[in-house]
Amino acid sequence: MSHFRRVRSGRTYFFTLVAFRRRPILCDDAIRASLRTAFERTRLRRPFTIDAIVLMPDHLHCIWTLPDGDTDISTRWAQIKHHVSFSCRDNYNDIVPTESRRRRGEAAIWQRRFWEHQIRDDDDMTRHVDYIHYNPVRHGHVTSAAQWPYSSFGRFVKNGIYQPDWGGTEAARTMMLE
Repeated sequence: MSHFRRVRSGRTYFFTLVAFRRRPILCDDAIRASLRTAFERTRLRRPFTIDAIVLMPDHLHCIWTLPDGDTDISTRWAQIKHHVSFSCRDNYNDIVPTESRRRRGEAAIWQRRFWEHQIRDDDDMTRHVDYIHYNPVRHGHVTSAAQWPYSSFGRFVKNGIYQPDWGGTEAARTMMLE
């Protein structure tokens, strides 16, 4: 099994973040560029490894590994979400924010919270990495994981973890539906 699919020392987490009111904006060029910059800047200040990621129109899933002894995921996500919200605020101001959001100065790009799950072992890691890469197929956006451009799937193929047709075969579909 490859290094990329193993739980490493430190804390490894699976995350789901959702766009405000599930608006299908997260694959837009402005959001993608801002998200990439936000990840880079946050990783400089508070290191973490992105083990796997998929960006869907209205949500994203990813797996991070943090350095040993560091569990501060909330600050990292706050910085990332703030950067994206601040950089893209003028592009996505068509929704009138709630009074609560106005008081807090929040843009209408992200739902407030995120869902996280600590990866327990190598099998849990494998299941979550497969879930991430199969997600575009599951949601009907593509018929094969290789067709979705906004994921780490290509990196996994390049590193020999997946075959290029993974996620489009009947075996992969059956495995993911179990």
